[in-house]
Amino acid sequence: MKKVFINYFILCLLVLTSNRIYSQDFQGKAYYMSKTTIDMANFGGGRMDEETKNRIAARMKSMLEKTFILTFNKSESIYKEEEKLKAPGTGGGGFRSMMAGNFVDGNQYKNIKDKTFLQEREVFGKKFLIKDSIPSFEWKMTGETKQIGQYTCFKAIGEKIKYGLDINTRRPRPEDESEEENTENEQETVEVIVWYTPQIPVSQGPTDYWGLPGLILEVSEGRTTILCSKIIMNPDEKDEIKIPSKGKEVSRAEFDEISKEKMEEMRQNFRRGGGRPGGGGGRR
Repeated sequence: MKKVFINYFILCLLVLTSNRIYSQDFQGKAYYMSKTTIDMANFGGGRMDEETKNRIAARMKSMLEKTFILTFNKSESIYKEEEKLKAPGTGGGGFRSMMAGNFVDGNQYKNIKDKTFLQEREVFGKKFLIKDSIPSFEWKMTGETKQIGQYTCFKAIGEKIKYGLDINTRRPRPEDESEEENTENEQETVEVIVWYTPQIPVSQGPTDYWGLPGLILEVSEGRTTILCSKIIMNPDEKDEIKIPSKGKEVSRAEFDEISKEKMEEMRQNFRRGGGRPGGGGGRR
């Protein structure tokens, strides 16, 4: 109880000393490293030798380890991958590499004032604009603290609805498969652990995370970890936070269905020695 009280006191003190952030033209930039691990023990059905597994893991490193930049103000943010040259020999062949090349994530925008979320995505050269509401999180405060760089951070735990394709297995999620007997309203969730700092009292965070009294600096979601490595407050040259506008407008659910269909088509073509779905005709 005493520890909780001390942490609450620290929280109040940090918030009070951070009022300068609420200036009219305030802007910040946070750099995040995102890393996703794969269960290599069961990779390839457990029949693959260690040398082959290590070679595949090395090729997939660029796909599973990325750097992002979050540019934010009091109510808006844009989260985009940092551009970098592809290292020679990365990527390789195989189904997962083709997935990475043909399912491309774009910039993510969220507005915590009007609760909107926008993201540009590309599937086999066709551009989509996902437009939906930002997810609601019921955060549980634990009272735990730790230091990330120069910032005192507090731990919170929540749940997040899983969207899209499972990065670890590159297959449709169970709720997308016909043999599952999920009801129409049931959705799979994953536990999320975050660390946020009230020293930067904005309700922002990487990707679609938000809803805490401070910037989220670290996220642990399943096999994915997102960690902030650098923060620049009120940079001399401020970037415009542009609202994404390119692509056919769809909801998250609609985009998930499109992705699932294209992935299965690509899987069938890959088995036949091709690999690219044809044309994208019909309603797509």
